[in-house]
Amino acid sequence: MTMNIGTRVYAAGMRDSPPYPTVDTRAFTPRLIGAEIVVVFAVSLGASALRSLVSLIGSLTAPKALNGQHAVLVGSMAPGRPWFDLTLQLVGLAVTVAPVALVAYLLARSGESPRAIGVDRREPGRDLLRGALLAAVVGGTGLLFYLAAFRSGINLNVVPDQLPDTWWRLPVLLLAAVQNGVLEEVIVSGYLLHRLDRLGWRPWRAVAVSALLRASYHLYQGFGGFIGNLVMGVLFGRLYQRWGRAMPLIIAHTLIDAVAFVGYGLLRGRVSWLP
Repeated sequence: MTMNIGTRVYAAGMRDSPPYPTVDTRAFTPRLIGAEIVVVFAVSLGASALRSLVSLIGSLTAPKALNGQHAVLVGSMAPGRPWFDLTLQLVGLAVTVAPVALVAYLLARSGESPRAIGVDRREPGRDLLRGALLAAVVGGTGLLFYLAAFRSGINLNVVPDQLPDTWWRLPVLLLAAVQNGVLEEVIVSGYLLHRLDRLGWRPWRAVAVSALLRASYHLYQGFGGFIGNLVMGVLFGRLYQRWGRAMPLIIAHTLIDAVAFVGYGLLRGRVSWLP
């Protein structure tokens, strides 16, 4: 007994038979795939790109323009409500990462799973090594570029967090780093490039769209943040196309943000070169 899934045929009992309900992927026309992309980004990073653009416009029209202003990555809290504030932080993180579940659902609808974009535990050692090396290279060069951009006046002073000094501050910062890594790399690297490949887009054209989108929702940091994330988007996009896996990118992004969030709190007020 066999099942026809698009152009692939699985025999009942075979080891590579998909462990989830399947659909005929021939029903997913280019028009429907295009609509799917629009819907996912309308409820996630596309909305962030619009808010970032509005935020940048507001910064440009302010008296001090970009230089001397702040871009806060993890929001501040009002004092005196530690448990309520913690709940708000956790709810915010959960809501923000919710589109990842939508991506998993849409992949399942097309007869796939997160494994199709390399979000699984098949290669933990290799994924960790690749992610750590990528984080070291991108994190180091990114810090130097940020400092140069800030001093040149094209970037805001990016403040990783303004959380109160409570016992849950560090766990929330680490969770925020994980949330950023999972959300951005699953959607902007894995999902988008996977779907554009299904549409028959050329690799570099797809990477350009992915990188521009990544850069656009970082406009709230200023033009330096746009340029830096544009370069990062090109690099991550090409690596995804080469490896076919989003896991190393998730690990790298999480490590970069974790070091930035935690390191800022440790170094703030203690080193002269940190804005």
